[in-house]
Amino acid sequence: GGLRFIGTTTYQDFNKSMANQKAITRRFGQIDIKEPSKEECIEIINGLLPVYEKHHGVKYKEDAVTYAVEQADTLIHDRYLPDKALDIVDEAGAFLRQNPLLNKLGEPKPRHLQKVDKGVIKRILTDVCRIDAKVLASESNSDLRTLGKRISAEIYGQDEAINKTVGAVMMSKAGLMEPDKPIASLLFVGPTGVGKTEVCKVLAKEMGIKLIRFDMSEYTEKHTISKLIGSPAGYVGYDEGGLLTDAIRQSPNCILLLDEIEKAHSDIYNILLQVMDYASLSDNMGKKAHVRNVILVMTSNAGAQYADRASIGFGGGQSRGEAMLGSVKKTFKPEFINRLSGIVVFNDMDSTMAGLILDKKLKQLSQRLEARGFTMSLSDEARKLLLEKGFSRQYGAREMDRAIQQYLTPRLMERI
Repeated sequence: GGLRFIGTTTYQDFNKSMANQKAITRRFGQIDIKEPSKEECIEIINGLLPVYEKHHGVKYKEDAVTYAVEQADTLIHDRYLPDKALDIVDEAGAFLRQNPLLNKLGEPKPRHLQKVDKGVIKRILTDVCRIDAKVLASESNSDLRTLGKRISAEIYGQDEAINKTVGAVMMSKAGLMEPDKPIASLLFVGPTGVGKTEVCKVLAKEMGIKLIRFDMSEYTEKHTISKLIGSPAGYVGYDEGGLLTDAIRQSPNCILLLDEIEKAHSDIYNILLQVMDYASLSDNMGKKAHVRNVILVMTSNAGAQYADRASIGFGGGQSRGEAMLGSVKKTFKPEFINRLSGIVVFNDMDSTMAGLILDKKLKQLSQRLEARGFTMSLSDEARKLLLEKGFSRQYGAREMDRAIQQYLTPRLMERI
C-alpha cells in the first residue's frame, strides 16, 4: 500500500499501445496535462531563470522572456509551450556566453552586465524558425518604406500589382492581418510576358526570402495532385511526404508561386481552399504545414485567347487584362475567388514600358559582357530598331528578348 505509481505518455503512444489493454487502463486514473497558457509559461520560465543564469553566467531581462514566449507561440507550430520557449531562452544564454557584450575597449563586460535582451532572442529565433525575411524580422520600417520603390525600379508599368503586394506585406508587419490566414493570397491575371512571375522574383529578392515556384502544368492529371501533399496509404511513395508540404516546412517564410494555376487539375482548388482560409495544409500522414508566414501568389493566363477580342464590338476600350478577368470568373469557382485577398490585373505593354524594358535588358547584357572584359555601346538607330522589332502587345517582354537574341547578340558573338 506504500507504492505510488505514475506513468507518463503522449496521446499518440497511449492510443497505440495502451488504449486496447483494458486491464491496465482500468487500474489507472487518467489525468490530461494540457499545454500551459502564455501567462503561465512566463511564470514557469521566470521560476527556472536562476538555474539558466547560473549555468550560462548571464542575466535575462524581463521583456526578453515575455518576447521569447510570445514569438515561440506564434512562430513554432510543431512543438508545445513551455518546451519551445525554454529552448529559445536556453540557446540565447549560450549564444551570449559565446559572444559576450564588449565595453569601449573591446573587452568583455563583467558577468552581471551580460544581459540577454530582445535583440539576442531575435537572433536565435531567426536561426531556429528560419525567419530569413530581413524586412519582417527588423524592428525598423525603413526597409519596408522603400520596398515599393525598389520593386518599381525593376518592374515597369505595373504599379497597381506592386502596391497590392507591398500593401499585404505592410499589413502583416503592422499586425493587422487575421492570425489564421496567409500574409496574402493573390491572383495575378494578365497576358503573357507582362511581368507576373517577375514581380514575385523581385519581391523575394528585395525581402530576402525564398521563392518557391511550382509550375502547375505538371499537375494536369488527377493523380499528380497527390505529389503535392503525398500519396495515400497503400500507394507507392506514401512515406515520402508531399512536395508542397515539405517545401513549406523547410521555408516557413517564403513566397509560394503557383504558376499558371488554370492548367492544373481542378482538385488543386479544393486543396487551396484550406490554405487560404485556415493557413494550414495537412499532408498524407495528417501532419500540418503552417502557411501563416507565406505570401501565396497564383498567376493565370485564363482567357488569353479572348484577350484580343477586348477592343471589338460595343464594349470596346477594354484592356486585354480586363477582358481576361471576365474569363477568370468563369474558370474559377466562386468559393475560390471569394477567399483571395486580391485579384491583380496586369496592364498591357505600351511603348513607354517597352522602352524601359529594353534599357533594362540591354543593361543586363552589358553587365554580362563586362564580366568577360568587353564593353558595349549602342547607337540611337540600333536601339530604335530593337524597340521596333521587340515591341509586341501580344507577346509582351519575351518578344524583346527574342529581338535582342536575333539582331544584337549574334553580332557581339562574332566580335568576341
